[in-house]
Amino acid sequence: MPQSTPTAARSVAPQPLSLANGRLAALSWGRVDAPTWLALHGWLDNAASFTRLAPLLVEALDIRIVALDFRGHGHSAHVPVGADYALWDYCHDVLDAMESLGLEQTSLLAHSMGAAVSCLLAASLPERVERLTLIDGLGALNTPVEEAASQLRKGLIAYRRPISRAPRYPDIESAVAARVAGGVTPVDSITATPLVERNTQSTADGHVQMRTDSRLLKPSLVRFTPEQVISLLAEINAPVLLIEGEQGILGKRAWAVQARQAVKELTRHVLHGGHHLHLEPRAVAQVALVIGEHWGKSVSA
Repeated sequence: MPQSTPTAARSVAPQPLSLANGRLAALSWGRVDAPTWLALHGWLDNAASFTRLAPLLVEALDIRIVALDFRGHGHSAHVPVGADYALWDYCHDVLDAMESLGLEQTSLLAHSMGAAVSCLLAASLPERVERLTLIDGLGALNTPVEEAASQLRKGLIAYRRPISRAPRYPDIESAVAARVAGGVTPVDSITATPLVERNTQSTADGHVQMRTDSRLLKPSLVRFTPEQVISLLAEINAPVLLIEGEQGILGKRAWAVQARQAVKELTRHVLHGGHHLHLEPRAVAQVALVIGEHWGKSVSA
């Protein structure tokens, strides 16, 4: 492992990629022949979630990072009419990307919803996942078994409604402001800007329009139960590095404690920052330092 220590987010232009016969878009950092890590973003985010962290890890670990846009996010294709965005469907995005890249096994660097997808893959296909680096996410959003009918009802009603038009804004600054004001978790404009820039496109009249499929906002038809998620976490054999933000979504919540206890080999670090600490300019260097120090010897071996 190189001895340099990441101290600040570097501006390194990523290489755009087209995978899975053009269905999936991605961004790549690092040497093409270096060990490849796949980076998986959170709900309503995109591959730009890793624009500040990836260059630091590429330098520290001498790896290649390929960050995906999940289906319906960023520059990737939307699913056909009548199709769904279930959590397990994103597993196919990862497997399709691995096939395109010629990867039998990979390490996963994942945030939030991407962490949930990583956990599903590591539990169900352990031979395909070498290690997990999870950022403020573990397990999967779940619904108690007694609420299954209610969840299905909400999903069915929502899916029968007409698809809404993608939001439009007069400029990118307005789009960033809307993300800051309407985000599910707190995020400031500096942190949100890379995500919004990748998730917008210019219109003929000079405005910007969101690329995200509006169907992503509809409630899930079905979710795992808490017991199913704990069972899946217990099946993960790969070593797990979990990095949480002090103001993140896990912390001392009862569910998070139970989820962490279910994983066989988990190392936890809690750092100053929020849910998007890997994208926060003041937190990203520390995130990279923890990842580099934890995996350095095993990656270079």
